[in-house]
This record gives sequence, C-alpha cells and structure tokens, in this order.
Amino acid sequence: MTHGLRARIRRGCEGRPLQAAAVVALLLGTAAVAAPVRTDPGARARLLTTAVERAADVVAPPAPEPLRLVWEGADVDGDGKADFANPTGQAPRGHDAYGEGEFGASRDGGVRRHEGVDFKADAGQPVAAPISGYVTKIGFAYPGDQDLKFVEITNPALHYEARVFYVIPSVAVGETVAIGHPIGRAHSLQQKYPGGMTNHVHLELMDRSGARFDANRVLTAEYVRAPSRG
Repeated sequence: MTHGLRARIRRGCEGRPLQAAAVVALLLGTAAVAAPVRTDPGARARLLTTAVERAADVVAPPAPEPLRLVWEGADVDGDGKADFANPTGQAPRGHDAYGEGEFGASRDGGVRRHEGVDFKADAGQPVAAPISGYVTKIGFAYPGDQDLKFVEITNPALHYEARVFYVIPSVAVGETVAIGHPIGRAHSLQQKYPGGMTNHVHLELMDRSGARFDANRVLTAEYVRAPSRG
C-alpha cells in the first residue's frame, strides 16, 4: 500500500469512529468491531490500514467456466455421423398459457395428443434441417392461414420424414438439404397465439410406416464447458 493511500485513509477516518469500525469489520470479516473504536484517530487509521492490506492479500477464486447446451443426434445407419439435429439448438418448450411442448402432451382438453416436440426459438433465428434429404412439400400449418408454414423433408435412404412448422422457408420443393443446414427462419407466434405462447418451431418425425415418434428418442442434450478464450 502506498504512502498516499495510507494518508487518505487516515484523513477519512478522523472523527468518524462508526464508519471506521464498520469498514474494519467488513474487511476483517468479524463482528469484533461492532462498537465504535475508542482510540485516537491515528490508531484507527493504522487499524484500517492493516485491514485493507490484509484484504488485498485475499485472492478471489476464478469465475466458473460458462456452460453451453449441446445437442447430439442419433446415428441410425452406423456411419459415425448424426442423422438427426435440433432445428433451433434450444430446449423444448415448457409449460405456458397454451400447454406443454413435449410429445404426447394433452391438446384440446385431452381430446387429442401433441404429435411433435416444440423447440423454443427466437423469432427470426435460423432454423436448421433436422434430417438430410430433399424438400417434398411446403405447406400451411393451419387451413385458411397463409402466414404460418411448414417444411417437409424426406430421407429415402433412411426412410424418415420430418416436418418443421412455423418457418419462413428459404428452400423450395425438390431442393436437396443437408442435416443442420438452414431451411428458413423462425416465425413469431405472438399474433396467432397472444397472451403467453412461447415462440418455437414444431418438429414432427415419422418413421418408415408413417407413424410419428418422439424426437427426444433421437435427440439428447447435455451441458458442456464452453471453450475458454484467449
């Protein structure tokens, strides 16, 4: 500690026993100085100076490395590469004013079940192809609504089909797409579902029989340490 800093501490403590006591107690981490320090100003300044020097010797622990969510797709053909991808890179939609986003969640008061998985999305963010293949259809999510669309991708080699809803498409029917490559951008759902719908894309996966299955069977997530910079 420099001579100038010690002098400023002494001047700041002169005539202020309560403030000096509080600072010392904070720096020393003890309640031993709970009452005013009944010493002369010079003694108070020396005590505070010692406390400041002691606090300066404390080394703060390093900040924990941030975690990031990483999605792993199943390798169904055994070639060592993932055959499925999360279209938004975000977690499934949880509970909101319109229900749950998991596969099989109740819809219309239990009359039907949710046939896909809703992955949260930021309006306008890129949406990735969940499988490789070619675009077999671009359609409307709801009859009479030409705003919200879906993109259908078929993989004839693996006999899987995927439909990604609430997308502003950037691909055309007949176009070949690779897994993980952009097929459009996420559409906002706030106008269609006001009052609490979480923006998301709805992913439906179908097997060779045409039956829909839970995307969570072929997509798993884990938190990993983000690589340090520098």
